[in-house]
Amino acid sequence: MNTHKPNSFFAVFKDLEDPRKQRNQIYSLFDIVTISILAVLCGADDWATIHLWASCNLPWLQEHGICLAGVPSHDTLGRFFRYVSASNFERCFVQWTQNIAGAIKGVIAIDGKTLRGSCDAAREGKAIHMVSAFAAENKLILGQLATDTKSNEITAIPLLLDMLDIKGATVTIDAAGCQKQIAKQIRHQGGHYLLALKGNQGNLHAETKNFFDQAIKVKPEEASCDYYSIEEKSRERFEKREVWCTHELDWLPQREEWVDLNALVCMRSTRRIKDKTSVEARYYIASEKASAEKHGLGIRSHWSIESAPQAHKEVQEELKLCA
Repeated sequence: MNTHKPNSFFAVFKDLEDPRKQRNQIYSLFDIVTISILAVLCGADDWATIHLWASCNLPWLQEHGICLAGVPSHDTLGRFFRYVSASNFERCFVQWTQNIAGAIKGVIAIDGKTLRGSCDAAREGKAIHMVSAFAAENKLILGQLATDTKSNEITAIPLLLDMLDIKGATVTIDAAGCQKQIAKQIRHQGGHYLLALKGNQGNLHAETKNFFDQAIKVKPEEASCDYYSIEEKSRERFEKREVWCTHELDWLPQREEWVDLNALVCMRSTRRIKDKTSVEARYYIASEKASAEKHGLGIRSHWSIESAPQAHKEVQEELKLCA
């Protein structure tokens, strides 16, 4: 039997339960999972293509102790992934990606997106809604969960968080994930939260907006705020982002309702494109007593998930393969 390093691919997937009967097994779980992931990373999008990729690369695979008994057929691959636990596979896969990335100490952005073109007859016309966790500094998607609708993000986010090692990281989520239980879970797992605040948290949003409406009119120090601003200019575009942050929250009635609520943040963006100017203010709650600059960078890092390599078509095909 081949030996593997403790944090290797094998060590992570060894706890994945094999759905097959033990008798007459020719190909190991390790062989099937390894060639499937490697082939998909190389562009394979169905079982036949995975089999073809492995067959073409068999000498190289066998040099590394993989597929010593040959390459599983596309039917064998399909049957295995039809019955393997998708949630357990996801958990192992997320652990593997985190081992590759190392300890995540920056921003982990969690966001949900509906995959365009993902409706099909088997799903009765429902599109796939994917909730993703993206390590902004590593530019790596740590994990994804599919839900039936956007409203199910609230139930998917805790499941995704539970798969991740977020100790020391800052988790950013849009307003859909601004929930007391989610904030509590993030802190329980050793992370900090930076959550967008909108009308779904009515009183807290109203109190925060009212505070910053007044704070913006005076000097930051008069409102017990830290302040940071940055400007970006291009040929026909100008944008100024201003961030106010306060840690003085004794006046806030909702403070005790949220675990470790230590900061309110406001980011105001002023954009001018040609002769048109727009101003937008966003509000956030945070557990870390950080500077306005750091919170501003965290908010900007969250937006990076918008341009993360989602590979919509590939994700959809992978979901179909595991269906």
